[in-house]
Amino acid sequence: MDKAQALYEFWSSFEVSAIDEQSAYDEDTLKDLNIDFPYITYETATSNFDNEVALTASLWDKSTSWERITELADTIAEEIGYGGKVIKIDNGYIWLKLGSPFAQRFPVDSNDSVRRITINYIADYLTAT
Repeated sequence: MDKAQALYEFWSSFEVSAIDEQSAYDEDTLKDLNIDFPYITYETATSNFDNEVALTASLWDKSTSWERITELADTIAEEIGYGGKVIKIDNGYIWLKLGSPFAQRFPVDSNDSVRRITINYIADYLTAT
């Protein structure tokens, strides 16, 4: 598994759709692709041995409450944990760590019912290439 595949696998492991931000779609296209709220968008940026990359992911929900995506953010924080999460990939590992601040709520100005939480995390690439 390469670095981009590993990030996709990680973000897809939370029982909601995960989309690389370079492929982010508008709400109508998401419906056409059968992707419903909640879902995750995440950045893909890679590096080589012992280089940390600060990344973000966004949790999206359509609700009058923050409860569902706050629970999702908590689940992600638990999965990464205080010591980080190590993922085996081709030629090495990715060590995911909690960023600071880890989670931050953002309103979506264009739609009062859409909720967004941004997740800050660090990917430390422990790879030969």
